[in-house]
Amino acid sequence: MKVVLTIAGSDSSGGAGIQADLKTFEAFGVFGTSALTVLTAQNTKGVTDVLPVSVEFLKAQLDAVQDDFEISAIKIGMLFSNEIIDLVREFIKDLKIPIVFDPVFISKAGSKLLNDDAIQNMKSILPYATVATPNLFEAKGMFGYEPNSDTKQITSPCAVVVKNHIVQTGEVKESVDTLTIGEETFNFTSPYIKTNNTHGTGCSFSSAIAANLALGKTLQESVEISKKFIYHAIINAPQIGHGKGPIAHKIGAQLCQ
Repeated sequence: MKVVLTIAGSDSSGGAGIQADLKTFEAFGVFGTSALTVLTAQNTKGVTDVLPVSVEFLKAQLDAVQDDFEISAIKIGMLFSNEIIDLVREFIKDLKIPIVFDPVFISKAGSKLLNDDAIQNMKSILPYATVATPNLFEAKGMFGYEPNSDTKQITSPCAVVVKNHIVQTGEVKESVDTLTIGEETFNFTSPYIKTNNTHGTGCSFSSAIAANLALGKTLQESVEISKKFIYHAIINAPQIGHGKGPIAHKIGAQLCQ
């Protein structure tokens, strides 16, 4: 069985972060391991408290996993601080496996989650990543991406998937993810879903890419499968919580194959 490592924060409500990553790995038939960067007290309505993990303890987690498992892919999520960014960069820089970097620093609503210096430091991860998966706000912050202008072209040392650009043609509304590999771009579409069940979709999307890369799929195949996975996981969401509800990881993975 392939082993995938997630380096990310914990979500006490189970819908995002480490918990979403592990559910996604399990749904795609790979074994998930984890290294926590930050603990959060949160639910579908929001985050109420945050407790960072020390750099020393994060290193101990990474060393413990690496010492015992052959890791086939890594997903990187919330890194929280400059010190953690530096440690993770050192950990991955010599690895020869797929690395999926979800640069979590601006929420889907546009709220900044990290200081400016840490955001700049996150770019130092890119040369060692296989693909980065920013949302629209993060893509603008990291690459100057403007979906409706002439600056759409992304220049990056790794491939980049910009998530969830909403496009309307006549009465048809679609969600479009754009993958840039060098000078080539590929669009992956799904019907637009008007829903409140979007908690953890970004985490789950990047984890699905990592799982499928570990299974030997190409990057384009992995992104296409992951796009379908998120669509079906949202459609079949369990309808729980009083805010942004979680998605159905297991069902989504079953229906996207």
